[in-house]
Amino acid sequence: MNLTLPTMLTLFRIVLVPVLVLVFYWQHPWSNILACAVFVLGALTDWLDGWIARRYDMYSAFGAFLDPVADKLAVAFALFLVTQKHHTAWIAILSAIIVGREITISALREWMAQMGAHGLVKVAALGKIKTIVQMVAISFVLFYEDLFGIPVFRIGEWLLAIAAALTLWSGFDYMRAAWPTMRKG
Repeated sequence: MNLTLPTMLTLFRIVLVPVLVLVFYWQHPWSNILACAVFVLGALTDWLDGWIARRYDMYSAFGAFLDPVADKLAVAFALFLVTQKHHTAWIAILSAIIVGREITISALREWMAQMGAHGLVKVAALGKIKTIVQMVAISFVLFYEDLFGIPVFRIGEWLLAIAAALTLWSGFDYMRAAWPTMRKG
């Protein structure tokens, strides 16, 4: 297997997940800021590996498989951490919607590939917008503190609600696209 730079960046994102957990639980006044920084670094690396792959035609089958895995690991672990720290029904429900959709659509993509219809469940523009809103929302709720009087956590909660709505919407779009194949299978 030839590791391309985008794939190495994706592997780096996976390595950042346990770093995020360690920093999150570190008993330090800046642990929330560092956890946010680690998550943002991962999100920026996600963008960078995609840009490099497209710009320099550095695609690989392993990278294509690994990229969504890295994304889902980062999002799921970050949401688990946030839910553990801010254990409210609101945060738990929003997190469950997001993680549940990610698991469902991953399984759908795998099943559709086995059915020979993988092209029907491609990432759409709505999915990219959903990802951006999720990454910003999670960054805000990890940061937690007010910043210059701006209620960062509250804004993050509302962005997380928007991300959950976009998550449901894009999940519905995937299911609708896959429905004809699902009815046959």
